[in-house]
Parts: sequence; structure tokens; C-alpha cells
Amino acid sequence: MAAPFHLLGDPAAPVLIIADHASSAVPDGIDLGLPPAVMSEHVALDIGVAQVAALLVESGLCSAVLGGVSRLVIDYNREPDAAGLVPVHSDGHHVEGNSIADVADRLARFYDPYHAQVARLAALPHRPFLLSLHSFTPRLRARPEERRPWEIGLLYNEDDRGARIALPLLEQAGLMVGEQEPYSGKLLNATMNRHAEAHGRPYLGVEMRQDLVGDEAGQHRFANILAPVLERCRNSLA
Repeated sequence: MAAPFHLLGDPAAPVLIIADHASSAVPDGIDLGLPPAVMSEHVALDIGVAQVAALLVESGLCSAVLGGVSRLVIDYNREPDAAGLVPVHSDGHHVEGNSIADVADRLARFYDPYHAQVARLAALPHRPFLLSLHSFTPRLRARPEERRPWEIGLLYNEDDRGARIALPLLEQAGLMVGEQEPYSGKLLNATMNRHAEAHGRPYLGVEMRQDLVGDEAGQHRFANILAPVLERCRNSLA
């Protein structure tokens, strides 16, 4: 049975990683009506995120809460009443099983326990710095002409404190940085709006390009780049 979340590391670590889309798991009893191969694509999970999170946890700097089910089961990075919370269409795939989904059941079984755990960890007395960790596809199936060249994107809504510190550091590390790219945090920032911005907690929202973190070498590269950036953010904003 798929758990709503998985925990890594010591919750007393100075940085808490929140990875909404770290898993492609589909719980028993849920049939999405998709070929198995789709569950390894970006529509099902954020490729490379779980591995990068685990490497950062190994460094001792971070703990992590990882989403335990596929974003096609329920998207943790959506408001509970948002369109697309249980997606029927995703980048060219029709998710037939979700057309008859019991959304209230999925909220109760997965979404609510996940967000309750994030809320508990984010509110710990040592005030961990929050890292929202995602990855993005360099090219959508639905819009193949739209190339996404950025190697990493920084997302935020109103609170840009973490992004202001991280942006020059990531550029100095040799990355092509897209601020509010390939998405806008003004529109897609539900988890951080809820657990960070609503409470004045400093955070950094990161999207890594999935083709750069799809293998072990790329995952180590991004973990090594992110670790000192997170430490600087935490020390500056604690």
C-alpha cells in the first residue's frame, strides 16, 4: 500500500526539503487507465527529485518529506479545490481512471496526511529553512515547439528573499537560471503559499531540468551545487 509521504533524515536538520512530486506510486485499488511506461514520465513524477533530496539529506544539512503517491493520483502542489488536483488530462495523456475518481477519498487518504506532516515539520521550534524541490521537462509533448533551455528555475509568489540570495550563487556555479521559469510561482506555488508564505517562513522554490538530473552523475552535480546555496540562504534568513 502506498503511503501518503516518506520521511528522510533528522527533523532537527537546519533545512527541510519538501518534494511534492517525488513518487510515481499508484496505490492498490486505484486504476488510472494508463500504460505502465507513462508512470516513468514527467507527468507521473518529478524525475530526479527523490535522489537529489536523498543526497542532500546524506550531507546532514537537510531532512525531507517526500510525496508518496504520483501526481496523477493527486497533485499535492494544488489547492484542495483547484482544477487539476486529480488530473484527467496531463501533457497529451488522457487519465481515464480519474474521470470517475472519488476525490474526497483521495484527499482524506493522501493529500490531507501529507500536508499535515509538512505543517508539523515546517513549524518545528528551530525554524527550518524550506526548500521546495521540483523538476521540469525541457519540452512538453503538447507544445513541442516550446523549448525550455533553463537548467534550473526559481519560483516564488510574494516572498522572493530566498530567490534573491540563491540566483547569483546558482549563476556563479555555472547554471542557466530562469527566474519564475518555466512556470510562474504567482500561479503555481500552492504548497509554499500554504506552508511558507502564509506564515512568513523563508524558503527557496527550485525546479531542476529533468534531463540533467535523470542519472546519478547529474543528481550528484545538483546536490553539490544546491548544498552551499541552501546553507547561505539558511544562515542569511534564519
